[in-house]
Amino acid sequence: MNPEHGSDWRATANAAMLRRRAALLAAIRRFFAEREVLEVDTPMVVNAPVTDLHIHSARVRFNAEPGTAATEFFLHTSPEYAMKRLLAGGLGDIYQICHVVRGLERGRLHNAEFTLIEWYRQGWTLAALMDEVEALVRIALGKRAAAHGSVRLSYREVFVQQLGIDPFDASLQQLTDAARAAGFAGAPAGRDELLELLMSVRVGPNLGRGALTFVHGYPASQAALARLDPADPRAAQRFELYCDGIELANGFHELTDAHEQRARFEHDIAERGRLGLEALSPDERLLAALAAGLPDSCGVALGFDRLLMLAEGAERIDDVLPFPIERA
Repeated sequence: MNPEHGSDWRATANAAMLRRRAALLAAIRRFFAEREVLEVDTPMVVNAPVTDLHIHSARVRFNAEPGTAATEFFLHTSPEYAMKRLLAGGLGDIYQICHVVRGLERGRLHNAEFTLIEWYRQGWTLAALMDEVEALVRIALGKRAAAHGSVRLSYREVFVQQLGIDPFDASLQQLTDAARAAGFAGAPAGRDELLELLMSVRVGPNLGRGALTFVHGYPASQAALARLDPADPRAAQRFELYCDGIELANGFHELTDAHEQRARFEHDIAERGRLGLEALSPDERLLAALAAGLPDSCGVALGFDRLLMLAEGAERIDDVLPFPIERA
């Protein structure tokens, strides 16, 4: 036996935590069954990566036969693209609980492989989906939920409250100064990079203290796969949920326009080139599904491991995982 691995064969979560993990998974499945949302199971190995600048897809290679050239695939970072193809095929309200993999993510709240709960509701508003997310989170938190009310604030409101800056109107210099005050000493960054830095370091950690906090109306440049707000096209119909300074969920009123989605993917690819990142091709099957007709839907992805951390008062994601990446 290699002495370096004398004890790291053991799980980092104890047996009691793993039983609570199983119980929470069962409770979540009951939640959706009672609401007649269908559980689906889509592939973890996919043909196309995401083009998002901040999400890194892991590669896998398969040989059809020994000695043949390997075919390259990717591990999904979310089941979103496949689930939208099912929506376009007419399956109706659906959910999935699955493992996803995102490269370069490790820390107190991050493991490269983690469990995601993702679901879609047809014909719903973003406000109705927030209600359902809150209902699920309160079931998961149990007694801890009693200490938390709930509040819904705009992206602009939380920046003004926390930093005294209007994120839509502030100059690049104002954002740079705020980032430097937060300890960012790197090279000059773009507007979105600065906003995301400020949200992750200065704003987000202060949200959800004593109240489940839904932040909505993100900048249009951060819309990803969400629609823009018809009342203010500078904002996206997107929300995130924070609890005790931890981001738990990310929800969209889903974009259904294939041409607009392709343009966003192409913008991502151009930005990747500008930043020296690898150029990637968009998922043509997703774009074909959008062109065929995606129903009007709202969808959300919620981090199961972080939810369990909050429910159990755990300090690190390792405390709720059987085997984090170093022990996988």
